Amino acid sequence: MAQRLEGLGRLAVLILRLYLGFVFVMHGSQKLLGAFGGAGVSGVASMLAKLGIEPSVPFAWVLSITEFVGGICIFLGFLTRFWAAGLVIDMSVAIIKVHFVNGFFWGKSGFEFPMTLGVVALTILLTGPGAVSVDHATGIEKRAT
Repeated sequence: MAQRLEGLGRLAVLILRLYLGFVFVMHGSQKLLGAFGGAGVSGVASMLAKLGIEPSVPFAWVLSITEFVGGICIFLGFLTRFWAAGLVIDMSVAIIKVHFVNGFFWGKSGFEFPMTLGVVALTILLTGPGAVSVDHATGIEKRAT
């Protein structure tokens, strides 16, 4: 029984990685490209300036690239731990600077969803990309999870 579940553990890592990558590609495309009704980098810079995060333009680029490119890389399992670490930082800052004051529940723009994404990113950071990944295929990760 335990051996059958071990294979499911590998599948679980893949599912989490694909989900996290997809969510951040979509979310990051709003910030980086202005897609799906997003404000683009200039809108992100404006939001950061209102939050007192300066210099807002360079940070807006870092944030947007981390979410979009990081999402693509997480999805593919390429440099997975590096990008997962960036997303953990990204979500931690979002919780502290934006969502915490609104309480827990996402319906009121609370920190429920950003915390969930941050925990999934942390899980990927700790477990690695899994066997079905560019990292594993190229030897960046020696051990498949």
